[in-house]
Amino acid sequence: MTRDAIYDRIEILDLLARYTYNGDRGRIDALAACFADEGTLEFPGNSGTGPAGVAAALTGGERNPAIGFVRHHITNPLIELDGDHATARSYFTVTSNNGPDHSGTYDDRLVRTDAGWRFAHRRVRIDWQAATSLFRRMTTR
Repeated sequence: MTRDAIYDRIEILDLLARYTYNGDRGRIDALAACFADEGTLEFPGNSGTGPAGVAAALTGGERNPAIGFVRHHITNPLIELDGDHATARSYFTVTSNNGPDHSGTYDDRLVRTDAGWRFAHRRVRIDWQAATSLFRRMTTR
């Protein structure tokens, strides 16, 4: 693996972490900045394109007032590089103040921009959701 490939992987891992940390802390504009100008976030029941569209998609619904704590944990990111493009696939699990809540997979297409690596497309797939979930039913399986 070349030095450039190692740096690209580190930058992509940083992007995955920035998305997660900003989302869990309610920093929607910072999360949306992880997307390229034409980047799309697709999740059960909604989608948005471009940073403004992503922010709108994430703030358009009603938040359950019972949700006081939320943490996304991402694991096993599998990154494939192809020049200025890449793909990544990661598992995630979400814990809320109610305990284990839901889990699934992120399928990502990434692009190198002048601002660094950004999501060209992020598809969120929910594989499992607890019966006591504090989030609306969103299982996509």
